[in-house]
Amino acid sequence: MSTNTPAQAGLLAGKTVLVTGASRGIGRATALAAHREGAHVVAHWMRDRQAADELHELLGDRGHPVRADLRRPEETDALWHQALAWRGHIDVLVNNAGAWLSSPLADRVAWDRGWAENLALHLTGPADLSRNAVLHFREHGGGIIVSVSSRSAHRGDDADHLAYGAAKAGLLALTKGIARGYGAEGVLAYAVTPGWVATDLTASGAADTSGVPLGEMTPPQDVAEMITFLASGRSRHATGATIDITGADYVR
Repeated sequence: MSTNTPAQAGLLAGKTVLVTGASRGIGRATALAAHREGAHVVAHWMRDRQAADELHELLGDRGHPVRADLRRPEETDALWHQALAWRGHIDVLVNNAGAWLSSPLADRVAWDRGWAENLALHLTGPADLSRNAVLHFREHGGGIIVSVSSRSAHRGDDADHLAYGAAKAGLLALTKGIARGYGAEGVLAYAVTPGWVATDLTASGAADTSGVPLGEMTPPQDVAEMITFLASGRSRHATGATIDITGADYVR
């Protein structure tokens, strides 16, 4: 059902939010939660046009789908400028797009490819978007960046996904640096680090939830609700913080 209705009062009423990787999983849940709270949502997608079209139907007039490959700097910049052109301003950037890409140590070709793709998708792409966001926010009285990292950023990932964990750890460092470097200019930055989340990946049987105290994978909506709250700016002095969302599977 289309929701071509004016923005209602909510945590993000009147705000424009750019969500990367919005067609599925955490990104889709975040786009819908932000929309529910009154936001206009730029919904980035890359591969799944059908899912992007279905999300656009739900977002209605307050949704704007944009396709881009965040592994390519020119497409990342184009995404930002298309998102900005839609309503003339962006208030919140959610760096969510990602994939559990392997980097097997024994195969040099696959190793090199895994490192290049992980760094491009999980660090360089978000860094480029964050750069554009910070420059824009500094000229418009501030703004918010929320980045989706992973528990792998804290503890490392398995032997076949070393590059994934390293790239996600770099995203945490980027978040902290932005918070420290630009907080005085009204730029807030937060990170969330989920564990196993009930998405397409875990549906394939890749997840091991035997050690999760809550006994289940994290629903993507749980992550989305935290992102939406952080995006509201209602906890300004938490800037620079990382919020773990793992069902107590990993506790620091």
